[in-house]
Amino acid sequence: MTQYDFLLKGGRVIDPANGIDAPMDVAVATDKIAAVAPDIPAAQATQITDVAGLIVTPGLIDIHAHVYHTREPETLSVIADHHSFRAGVTTVVDTGTAGAKHFLHFKRTVIDRARTRIFAYINIVQSGMLGPFEQDVKEMDPALAASIALAYPDDCVGIKTAHYWVQRPFDQAHPPWAAVDRALEASAICGKPLMVDFWHREGRSYQDLLRKMQPGDIHTHVYAQQFPILNEANEPADFMFEARERGIIFDLGHGAGSFWFRQAIPALQGGFPPDSISTDLHIGNVNGVVHDMLNTMSKLLCMGMPLPEVIARSTAAPAHEIGHPELGTLSIGAEADIAVLRLERGQFGYVDCGYARMNGDRKLSCDMTIRAGEIVYDLNGRSTPAWEDAPPEYWQIRYPKDIV
Repeated sequence: MTQYDFLLKGGRVIDPANGIDAPMDVAVATDKIAAVAPDIPAAQATQITDVAGLIVTPGLIDIHAHVYHTREPETLSVIADHHSFRAGVTTVVDTGTAGAKHFLHFKRTVIDRARTRIFAYINIVQSGMLGPFEQDVKEMDPALAASIALAYPDDCVGIKTAHYWVQRPFDQAHPPWAAVDRALEASAICGKPLMVDFWHREGRSYQDLLRKMQPGDIHTHVYAQQFPILNEANEPADFMFEARERGIIFDLGHGAGSFWFRQAIPALQGGFPPDSISTDLHIGNVNGVVHDMLNTMSKLLCMGMPLPEVIARSTAAPAHEIGHPELGTLSIGAEADIAVLRLERGQFGYVDCGYARMNGDRKLSCDMTIRAGEIVYDLNGRSTPAWEDAPPEYWQIRYPKDIV
């Protein structure tokens, strides 16, 4: 009698949340992880998929992306399902595309309809992004933003502030710290972390920002060109380590203009990796410098970060950062979100936001993605029979709901 719906057999399982990096089989029953162990008998599963030579990880978590594609007027958002599964991503966090004014529309038209699991940071600006309203302090209502996060705890993971450019000269209508201070207030009200996208200007330094942030808050775009994260010796500045010791989280947030090898490589070599890896994916970079989560992860891999650490910063770490430690793991009983990856060897080129290239000899690609126990991406048809052995219904036109 079979115990499992399907079995991924013969892969290298990397599950940082459980300290696993070894040859293992992974069994799924209904929508849950049912077993992770060496050499699970094939007779116990209805379907066996050979993943020998491949890497089996928890579904990847991208905690900085923009997927509110139904927003009007048009935004830079992508459609999550079109880009997530083909990169092994099963969970995406939209970072502030919607504020309090539009969140319910975002939830109804995107979050509740997507097959990708989608969470949201609520923008402190009630109209969200992008537009001149991001400079209007009257748009920044801490109680309103916090009320949305509290009313929809299953969807909202925090507060976001971004794109507040300080004018000169400063005046009471446009104080330099208004967006950050009000976002911190909203975060305190709802008890959820703040994610900050920041550009320092006269009157608000980067160091002052880090001092304002609270433990568990996330600074995204850590390797952007505008941040003085390196000292005169081109090593990570002491205040960066001090902020991390205090509990500030540093997220990659690649984006179209926020990742530079001249920042990232010395920082990584100096012992300051990002706490989490994310894309800041949107239509302005999906065909440009970002492409997808795996391309971003591959950059860190080729910069010298060991593969298990790359996986950890793309699964378990972001899961904890957004307050969902039940995700990013292959623990027994966890929802069966799984990525089956291939580590390719060869000659590859990677481009940063200044359009400079780094050569690399490794590249991660996605072979299969499983979301809540369903195979949603199967590049090489590993879950399907050879056409010669296919059952009679093969000769009929079918549109299987579990392959996209």
